[in-house]
Amino acid sequence: MTHVPPALSSGPEAPGGVIIQGQQQARVAASFPVRGLAEGLALIVVYLVAARVGLSLAADDHIAPVWLSSGVALGGLLLLGVSRWPAVFVAAGLGGLALELPLGAVLGICVGSTLEAVAGALLLRRVACSRELNRVRDVAWLGVGAALGALLAAAVGPLSLMWGGVLPRAQWGAGAWLWWMADLLGILLVTPPLLLLRRPRRVRAAWEMGVLPAVTVAVCVGVFAFPQPGSGIAHSLAFLLFPLSAWAALRFGPRGAALSSLFIAMAAIAGTARGLGPFFTAGALPQGLVVLQLFIGVTALTGLLLAAARAERRQAAEVLELLATTVRAVQEGVLICEVREPGVLHTVFVNEALCALVGRRRAELVGTPPGALLASGDSGERLRLAETLREERSLRAEVALTRPDGTRVWSEMQLSPVRADGEAVTHFVATHRDVTATKELQARLVAAERVAAVGTLAAGVGHEINNPLAYLALNLEAAQRSLAAEGAEAPARVRDALGSVRGAQEGAERIRLIVRDLQVFSREGAPERGLVDLNALVPPAVRVVLHALRSRARLVEQFGPVPRVLGSEARLGQVLLNLLVNALQAIPEGDPGRHEVRVRTGTAPSGYARVEVEDTGGGIPPDVLPRIFDPFFTTKASGEGTGLGLAICQQIIRTHGGELHVHSVPGQGATFTLLLPPAPVQSAEPSTSPALRGNARGLEAAWSVPPSLSPSLSPSLSPSLSPSLSSSASPGPRGRVLIVDDEPRLAQSMRLLLDPYHDVVTVTRGEEALARVAGGEPFDVVLCDLQMPGMDGIAVYRRLVEEAPALVSRLVFISGGVSSPEARAFMETVANPVLEKPVRPDVLLATVAATLESVAREQEREQEARDAVGAARHG
Repeated sequence: MTHVPPALSSGPEAPGGVIIQGQQQARVAASFPVRGLAEGLALIVVYLVAARVGLSLAADDHIAPVWLSSGVALGGLLLLGVSRWPAVFVAAGLGGLALELPLGAVLGICVGSTLEAVAGALLLRRVACSRELNRVRDVAWLGVGAALGALLAAAVGPLSLMWGGVLPRAQWGAGAWLWWMADLLGILLVTPPLLLLRRPRRVRAAWEMGVLPAVTVAVCVGVFAFPQPGSGIAHSLAFLLFPLSAWAALRFGPRGAALSSLFIAMAAIAGTARGLGPFFTAGALPQGLVVLQLFIGVTALTGLLLAAARAERRQAAEVLELLATTVRAVQEGVLICEVREPGVLHTVFVNEALCALVGRRRAELVGTPPGALLASGDSGERLRLAETLREERSLRAEVALTRPDGTRVWSEMQLSPVRADGEAVTHFVATHRDVTATKELQARLVAAERVAAVGTLAAGVGHEINNPLAYLALNLEAAQRSLAAEGAEAPARVRDALGSVRGAQEGAERIRLIVRDLQVFSREGAPERGLVDLNALVPPAVRVVLHALRSRARLVEQFGPVPRVLGSEARLGQVLLNLLVNALQAIPEGDPGRHEVRVRTGTAPSGYARVEVEDTGGGIPPDVLPRIFDPFFTTKASGEGTGLGLAICQQIIRTHGGELHVHSVPGQGATFTLLLPPAPVQSAEPSTSPALRGNARGLEAAWSVPPSLSPSLSPSLSPSLSPSLSSSASPGPRGRVLIVDDEPRLAQSMRLLLDPYHDVVTVTRGEEALARVAGGEPFDVVLCDLQMPGMDGIAVYRRLVEEAPALVSRLVFISGGVSSPEARAFMETVANPVLEKPVRPDVLLATVAATLESVAREQEREQEARDAVGAARHG
């Protein structure tokens, strides 16, 4: 029986890394006639050479167990493109003519061989088979394509031979089987080496490259070079070729498997064709060929599958290593835990970022449950995490992680389940991003919003308190003056009443100081700023607290070079006093030799001016330390503090562009550090207000004790701190005073205070005041409230500038606090004095007297000018 070579499946348009896949450059012969013709001729030549080799290895009646030309046809179409199918058709025809077959049989063989190659190539292109054959699916699809293509050739070829009288009808079935097996094996043996020709070589161990071929050749010679048909020993030796084929596949990949299978197949076919080896069976050639074909097919497929599996595993390992390297290098912490039992997890991987985040080594984390990292107090998060693990779902949450030293770090955790088999959850992957700084910033923003809200409230409360407090203080002053007029011979009940009034005055003064601090806290007002020497601020503040400090601790002052700062001397003095009072109250009485309060000044490394107030008291507990600057937060007993002292200090320092820090160790005291930026070298001390304003405001005590000072300290400090309300301020020359205030009781109280010394007129509306001025009533001083319904003090000022400019310099503003930016800007620019409510009686009297003196001097200058003009005329 004569076997005619089947043709192979055609493939992709372009030789590349992937066979039959997506966009490939078409190599159409019409576009490149010369190149296309050359490639076609080359394919024909190789096809015919392979056919000649196959026929030379054929057994009796030209039956070839493996048709190598089928592999050449499919490989050629895969490498050169399906458009080269005419070359397969021509090559198959030339091969048939060379065998002197009938023309009809030759035509059928040509059609069958071409269909085989084209169908196989199109199928592999459809499934995107890789040219590298480095996946099991690629080898499997190559086998499927080879089987289907060979089936077409086996269906058409034997029929054409039977119709041509070459193949007896009784042998058509056996001939079709042998034809199909020969073409299938030819594709499995020849196509892979052709596809892998262009693959770059990898350097392997030299000894393996020499030992493996030598051992394979030796075993092939021992099995197929001797006449031992049906020998059990020979069959046993043939099994030695399987591990050699596996060695080639595992160590040298698909190329090694393809070449090894091709060599073993050629050796087996050559030996069998010459009556040698275990597969030759005399008188039963078809049966012997089937065994040989099965041996060759199993060897070829096994080698290719092993190589593909090894390549896939290597690629998977490379991907895993790449992923592991990437995960280890990412900035976010990554933790992978394995689900060993339902609800029981064990950590199997952590990256360096997570180790750095929690401050632990990888060996400490691997093998532990991931919940061990959560802070012990977060029971809610633990329950939430347990529920998520039980339900096998994702979770995104902010959790607190603990470090070995007990500190916490906040992490934004993304927990995701991993379903390795597509169904059951085998692992959980958690990514951690450090959001500690973000949480701190959020806390600061919340605190800032709370401070802003409290500031707004403080501004409103201060304004509402100031008016009734002002006339309360003025009425108390009037009552005190009336009672004091009785003299030392007054009855006992009068003296008791006088004592009660003075006590009420001290209470009113304390309320005034609290309201003033509230206004400072709400950023009301814009105190004058100039160049301030912090070394000069320390002694006055120390003198205020020195008397009370002596019973508690010794005072140590350490002065160093300090750059001058640009700021408010009064406000910075208030901060120093508050810090000293805070240090004083932290030390118990009775053991002054054991404790000390130390005040240090100097220059910080950053160039900032630095003042430190250090005490040896009990220190600040860690749970209290973060809140000491919160407004209204206090650890003192009820009535001993408002919780505003440190909050106001921080507010004042921040408005000066500085920082206020605290360091405390429980049982070892606390240190408050004040840092202020130095004033620019080129700045000169500004003159921000006229002398009159400075005199008016300077009458207020710059070193008043803040409301946070405890009552136990007040008796010893009250003589030097509270104003001398009993001493009468010098009334000065008598004048006519206009009081403009929308609060009738306050206006009446000021009138009662001023009436003994001046002629006073009161009005409650700005329009009424302007009407009196326009009516020609003379006034030496105008006391005008800054904030009033309808026409406020600013509008009154602007109308006076237009209608009565002589009164502008005699205008004194009384303010309960400014709340609008316009009012604040006006206060910063106007030259007139401003008295803050509640106005102390002595300050009010002194301001009126100072204004009258200024008016008198102005009148004297005008009179002198008129006299000079008159003298010049008479002269």
